[in-house]
Amino acid sequence: MHRKSVYVLLAAVAVLIVTGFVMLCSTGAFAQDSHGNPTFFIRRQGFWLAVGLGLCWLGAVLDYHFWERTWTWWFGLSMVLLLLCFVPPIGQRINGSARWVNFVVVSFQPSELAKLAAVTGMAWWFSRQTICASKFTHGFLIPCAGTGMLVCLIALEVDMGTSALITSTMFSMMFVAGASVFYVVGPLVGGLAGMIFVAMHLPERLGRLMAFMDLERYREGAGLQQYQALVAFGSGGVSGMGLGNGRQKMAYLPFAHTDFIFPMIGEELGLRCTLLVVLCYLLFILCGSVIATRARDRFGMLLATGIVVLIALQAALNIGVTTAVLPNKGLPLPFISYGGSNLALCLLCVGILINIYRQGLDENVAPEGVRLWARTRPGRSPF
Repeated sequence: MHRKSVYVLLAAVAVLIVTGFVMLCSTGAFAQDSHGNPTFFIRRQGFWLAVGLGLCWLGAVLDYHFWERTWTWWFGLSMVLLLLCFVPPIGQRINGSARWVNFVVVSFQPSELAKLAAVTGMAWWFSRQTICASKFTHGFLIPCAGTGMLVCLIALEVDMGTSALITSTMFSMMFVAGASVFYVVGPLVGGLAGMIFVAMHLPERLGRLMAFMDLERYREGAGLQQYQALVAFGSGGVSGMGLGNGRQKMAYLPFAHTDFIFPMIGEELGLRCTLLVVLCYLLFILCGSVIATRARDRFGMLLATGIVVLIALQAALNIGVTTAVLPNKGLPLPFISYGGSNLALCLLCVGILINIYRQGLDENVAPEGVRLWARTRPGRSPF
């Protein structure tokens, strides 16, 4: 399984990217900010795909220990860029959120770089805290304080979805590294309660929360997107209405090419294709987990785990939002939604997984990372 895992993973990613471009061709022309050009989003996404493939190649050929040696640089750069989000005219505020920076030739979301900085920083810390990972100070307090600086700046942008994503990924990596489950579950529940408290004091987020609790009542207001998404799924049925024949993209469903592209897949291509998309993410999780458990050392195991959890959680949150299982978070669907910085980051992460796979040991030999994990979690089997 280990020898074929990377090929299955790449095939799943390729299917997701192709699906994204096909749906962007169908939905992009109807977006309000397409400037009347039906190929506007395709060309921009194509540019970022080229950048992402270059980053993927770089991540595949570059020794993944490079991220172990340089994580402080990415952490510091992320902090600076996140602060620039609040400094006009570099920082741009769109739809009430200050998530973008514009450097004339390119604009992107610094929170995407912050995701990689958080994952590499956590992997570096716990690769050196094998024995102390179960201690409160070294296994919980210090890593939380470090990652918390990034999360606080992202939360101030009014980007609660990315904040929750990074926090959940951090706790998952802490658990895998050997931190006590009591250190993880308690703060996670408290953090969710805190986010709900903050959302209740932000008018736009409060509206989303109320719409989630009573979608029918708020279907023409804060719940418009999720309600129209359910209409799209219902209209598509099992076989779909046919590629290009969807109706919700025609000004009924806002952001049909970005955060809510998954319902458009359901409307035009049907349940079969939505299940295919879910299957591709499941294959990504399975193959990524195999690569993580076969990593050569503890840092590689933790880095691969963080990458898999990061992308898998983002996909789960997006699908949960578009099916009205979760409140609206504003997170794109990895590899599919329009969004250059997210696509570039995801492809870079795929490249890092390829490099970890290339350096993995023979599948009949237990890698050092797995052996260390087993020793730090008494009574638990890594398999």
